[in-house]
Formats: sequence, structure tokens, C-alpha cells
Amino acid sequence: MKTFWSIAAGVFAAALLTQPAAAQDASNYPNQTVKIIVPFSAGSLTDLLARTLSDKLGPMWKQSVIVENHPGIAGTALAAKAPADGYTLMLTSNGHAVIKSVNPNVPFDPVGDFTGVSKLASMPMIMIAPPQEGHGTLAELIKLAQSKPGELSYASAGLASTAYIAGELFKKTKNLNVLHIPYKGTPDAQTSIMRGDTHFFFSPASVSDDLIKTGKVRALAVTGTSRVQSLPDVPTFKEAGVPEFEYDAWFGLLAPANTPKPILEKISADIAKVMALPEVRDRLAKQGTMVTSSTPAQFDALVRSDTERFTALLKK
Repeated sequence: MKTFWSIAAGVFAAALLTQPAAAQDASNYPNQTVKIIVPFSAGSLTDLLARTLSDKLGPMWKQSVIVENHPGIAGTALAAKAPADGYTLMLTSNGHAVIKSVNPNVPFDPVGDFTGVSKLASMPMIMIAPPQEGHGTLAELIKLAQSKPGELSYASAGLASTAYIAGELFKKTKNLNVLHIPYKGTPDAQTSIMRGDTHFFFSPASVSDDLIKTGKVRALAVTGTSRVQSLPDVPTFKEAGVPEFEYDAWFGLLAPANTPKPILEKISADIAKVMALPEVRDRLAKQGTMVTSSTPAQFDALVRSDTERFTALLKK
């Protein structure tokens, strides 16, 4: 009996000793290189956001913060299986919320295998269309799609991309029978619009700015609650007669599930400082992006709610 209580006391003492160490995790973080995985190609907005964080967090933390591009599901799977120690993070878009819906056999759980760190930005998207007959306004496009069920198509930057979610949400909102054509990225999707191969595409505002101004594509409506500063003549969906269509293309940072809460909170707090810097806000504003930040719990709740919402949408 004495041996049993001796062992129990030792276990209890060990537990007490580990508690302060756990509490100090955040104060010692980071003490080695931090990696940000981007499951998109270089040059994308997710990549720009990751490199903006890398440039600012590195000097703040006095550690290297590197960005690795691993496009597609492979990149997300890599992040999901990384150690939950705060040294591997993933910067992604709200397309993360539909990965399981469009790829049921992925080797990870997009919700259960990750935890929120911080929302970083929201981006209004513009529905663009070919500069041809029947595509002059949003109302004309809807009428055309209704008159030719199954004949029109929309482009996306790939399955689970922000453009894909926007396209599916628009289809459901207006009960349209429109085919989805996934491309390898935004440039290819834009090219399909310019050629008239597809009939609409939800593009990041800044990415299609020049194409719109030069008449290579036609801008029909903005997904946000207000017009884009660089394209003041393009109406919002509400102004264009479709007030029921609401879509927030967000970007944020996730970590592997079970990453210690103190570390998550430290990263989140430091990100808030970065996103508040005038040069960061100005740089991203030029990309048509609205800078923000959040607590880990707030972003985690957003990921879960969007996953539930879009899963239900795509099942229908």
C-alpha cells in the first residue's frame, strides 16, 4: 500500500511540475523556425497574406518565418498531420469549409484536425462575364441562364476555391441550372471568360481590375456590402437587384488541432499587431482586401459555422 501511495504522490508531483512549463509555452514561443503552409500557388492572395505575415512576424519574433506553397489537398493534408506545437501553421481561404463536401475521401478532417488562430482578411469578389450579348447586366445574365437551363457554365479557380463556393451559392440563390468548370487557377478562369468559354466567374476585385477597365471582361456586381473603390461604377448585388445573395470570402490562419491555447493566443495577438500596421493595411487595400483579425475562438467558430452552412448547401 505504501508503494502505491508513493507512486501516486510521485505522479501528482510530476503533474504539478509540468503545469508551469505548459503555462510558459507561450512566453518561450517561438524559439525555432515557424513554417506557414499555403495550399495555393505562389502569387495568390493567400500567398501574399502569408508572405506579409512572414515579413512582419519574423523580426517581431526574432525567428525565421518561412512560407511553403503546397497547392491543393496535399498542402492541407501536410498541415493537418504536422505536430501541434505552433511551428507549422496554414494560411487558407474559406474554401477550406467545403473540402470535405467536394472531396469526401480526403485523409483529414477539415474541422476536427484543425483549430482556429485568426481571421486575417475579407475580400469582396466581382462577378465578371464575357463582353458579349446577354451579359450586359446581372439581370440579363440571370434571364439568359433561366432561358437555357444546363447550357451556361461558370468558371472557378478549382474545387473548394472561394470562386467555387460563390458560384454554387449564386446558383442556389437564384435556382439556376449552370455547369461548373474548374480551372487550375484564377488566370485560367479569367482567360475562359475573355474567350467566352464560360459565362461568369467570381474574381478577386483587384485581380480583374485591369481586365474590366480595358473592356476584356465585363463586371456585373460586387459581393460585398459596398462598392469597390477602384471600380465605383460596379454595383453591389443588392443594388443590382439580388439582395438575398450574401458572400464573405475570408482568409485566415489555422493550426493543427490540440495546439496549446497559450500559443494560439500569442500568435493571434501578434497577428493583430501586424494587421493594424498602416503599411500592411495600405498594401492589402490595394489588393481590394479588407484587413481584420480575430481571437482563435472567434475564427474557430466561423470555420465551423461556414462548414455547416456550405455542407448543407452543397448537399442540396
